[in-house]
Amino acid sequence: MTILANDGISALGVSTLESKGFNVLTTTVAQEQLPNYINDKKISALLVRSATKVTKEVIDQCPNLKLIGRGGIGLDNIDVSYAEKKGIKVINTPEASSSSVAELAFAHLLSGVRFLYDANRNMPLDGDRQFKKLKKDYASGMELRNKTLGIFGFGRIGQETAKIALGFGMKVIYFDPSVPEKSITFSFFDEQSVKFNFESRSKEEVLRNSDFISIHVPAQKEYTINKDDFKVMKNGVGIVNTARGGAIDEVALVTELDNGKVSFAGLDVFESEPTPEIRILMHPNISLSPHIGASTIEAQNRIGMELATQIIDIFKA
Repeated sequence: MTILANDGISALGVSTLESKGFNVLTTTVAQEQLPNYINDKKISALLVRSATKVTKEVIDQCPNLKLIGRGGIGLDNIDVSYAEKKGIKVINTPEASSSSVAELAFAHLLSGVRFLYDANRNMPLDGDRQFKKLKKDYASGMELRNKTLGIFGFGRIGQETAKIALGFGMKVIYFDPSVPEKSITFSFFDEQSVKFNFESRSKEEVLRNSDFISIHVPAQKEYTINKDDFKVMKNGVGIVNTARGGAIDEVALVTELDNGKVSFAGLDVFESEPTPEIRILMHPNISLSPHIGASTIEAQNRIGMELATQIIDIFKA
């Protein structure tokens, strides 16, 4: 059985599958060439991440597909209902990358409160000539301790983000109607643990009371944070989005950054990805990364192993 990992898969995932007799191809095939390649190579399983789109048209043109796997949580780039209607199994890896995405959210958050996004641009240019000036410019940073983090979306990644916030000594509140309440066990290296109980607040309450906001929602048809929502927020709020492009109204975000309502933003995902708007890329108060939330060695190994294990269970049972 031949598997195409079109957006890549870890070497551990490949070796695990090959040890069970699967043939794994890691060629990256352009979207428009995908059906021809799948049919030519007699591929039975297609593994993707976020780049490859598995649409109704692709599914219809590939009658031999038996499985579609997504390395990650969201399935918005796969027409899941149509695939299942055609008898194709769809799998994903909902737990593998949660910690990695949550840590990146905090990387952007820390970058924001200590101006690292700007310092890392200006130190190479002026650090040798204007060291004292730059030191003064970046001397009004903030601590995270005792601040309130508002989390939008309290699934696995939102919960992992909450754990990190608790470790920083932050207060955590969240908005997620699909998770009305949740208990989180925060485990430490020495096998001690602490349990925290949370209840979803109203959207307005989270917007109004958060010093910082972190977004962890699946793909939505409408903005999670729209232009009217900014009016409710605290002055000087910081916003991080490591979820999906389109979760924030980026036009409104730039406006609120320019007028000071929002002190900084951290973006790993973008409305017009993979060609983010220049005004976003060049804005002095935005910390940027190119959709790398799940791109850690550990997460990729977990993703590869989770996909491999599921495929083996399905086809070798």
